[in-house]
Amino acid sequence: MKSQMTEIKPFLSKIVLQSFLLLLLIYEVNGQRVDSLTIDFSIDENWWGGLVAHGPEMPYGSAHFKFNQLDNALLNQAQPLLISSKGRYIWCEQPISYQFDKNSLIVDSDHGKIITGRSGKTLKSAYLEASERFFAPSGKMPDSLLFAKPQYNTWIELIYDQNEKDILDYAQAIIDNGLPPGVLMIDDNWQKDYGVWEFASDKFSSPKAMVEKLHGQGFKVMLWICPFISADSEIFRELLAEGVLLMDGESPNRPALIRWWNGYSALLDFTNPKAKEWFKSRLDHLQHTYDIDGFKFDAGDLHFYNQGPIIGKRADALPNDHMQLYAEIGLDYPLNEYRACWKLGGQPLAQRLKDKAFNWEDLRTLIPGILAQGMMGYYFACPDMIGGGQYNSFLKLDSIDQEMIVRSAQTHALMPMMQFSVAPWRILDAEHMEACKKAALLHEEFGDTLLSLANHAATTGEPIVRPMEYVFPNQGYAQVIDQFMLGNDILVAPALYKGMRKRKVFLPKGRWIDELGKKYRGGKSVEIEVPLERLPYFKKI
Repeated sequence: MKSQMTEIKPFLSKIVLQSFLLLLLIYEVNGQRVDSLTIDFSIDENWWGGLVAHGPEMPYGSAHFKFNQLDNALLNQAQPLLISSKGRYIWCEQPISYQFDKNSLIVDSDHGKIITGRSGKTLKSAYLEASERFFAPSGKMPDSLLFAKPQYNTWIELIYDQNEKDILDYAQAIIDNGLPPGVLMIDDNWQKDYGVWEFASDKFSSPKAMVEKLHGQGFKVMLWICPFISADSEIFRELLAEGVLLMDGESPNRPALIRWWNGYSALLDFTNPKAKEWFKSRLDHLQHTYDIDGFKFDAGDLHFYNQGPIIGKRADALPNDHMQLYAEIGLDYPLNEYRACWKLGGQPLAQRLKDKAFNWEDLRTLIPGILAQGMMGYYFACPDMIGGGQYNSFLKLDSIDQEMIVRSAQTHALMPMMQFSVAPWRILDAEHMEACKKAALLHEEFGDTLLSLANHAATTGEPIVRPMEYVFPNQGYAQVIDQFMLGNDILVAPALYKGMRKRKVFLPKGRWIDELGKKYRGGKSVEIEVPLERLPYFKKI
């Protein structure tokens, strides 16, 4: 209380400035809760939070920006949190709508009470206070192999033709091309049907032997999974009879059929404990029968639960609640991956950025995206697939921008996780393949550092990848989103534009040394050379 009063006194002594509404000051001091508030803030105060997909828009400030978390999470993680570079934070246990305009912030919630407070005068102090109060670190982290080695996903190469022979060929090619084995994710359509979580016998003659061989090569194996059930199938009829499917609110005796990227399907109702029990029984069966190590939990997006009135066992559940319940299942499986999540910052879940297109514009969203993940507690983060997750981009080899693949791999290399999907040896010439391999080996070289930072995140809540403003507060770095800090002492500055061979790097005060051994005195920007094979990074001396 004393520290809060110390921070607020300057405002009370300058009422004419009206930096805060008087009513809001009372809320902060007394810790009271409201369902609507307005904050006026100075031009040098910047804000983060809300939606990971809005990372490129962060930090928020004077520019107009508006969003309602109840409507959509834009295919990625969300958190009912806003934090500022001046130590302020806003939280709600339910979805919020927020609007920035001309250095004014309006926050509303129709379903929960808004909590606001202040801790110190920096982004770091606001984040750590909010983390401790609302999404405290669990003390656990996902499987260490996710960080220590590159990951490989079969989606781009096999698309919907996931099969035993090609999966084994893909794994062997990883090794043959000098890339380190790590986690191997078998993507959608390995299964008999959505809801029938068994290997399709016409594609997999001996799935257990396949997994054993992959294990012997140094891989851990994950399977793609989702909460959908194919309509009018045998398992659909069984689960409907059990009452574990979401129902149509306009016709309660009829199951809801949800439109998603694979057509129309029923959806498990995880507000019913029986649905979770059934789903987990299928996952456990795969682990016990085939020695599967973990699961890629796909779909579960907010907008799937927002397609008209949907009724579950818990009638008051919001779409966000359904999204959260699906994500919580991964807590029982240390080797996991999610792309959509609600209000589970601080938990040991691997969180991937949403699918990116194969272009330079989307490449430049990786850093602000992963910074946004960190500022919302989703710090066990993966920056999508190298080159992007949209398979159509890789069907015509004559149109491949090889430089973009290399720069994408370099951008991943010193992030918490890096994930290949398109086979670089298939689409790159020798020069570009060597540069891509160098990035993968650099990630492996930094494995101990990444694991140390992941363990630190699990116990303290501090993100692995941090904005410049977080580490060097109030020094003018809030708008820098093309470089990032790995921990407190490693600054990473990838090349993010086609043909870029020089770039500007902002070095904070102090002494720095780059990966080539060149020393710099900070407190200024420097121009450096970035040839194709180089990922520039600087260590604080």
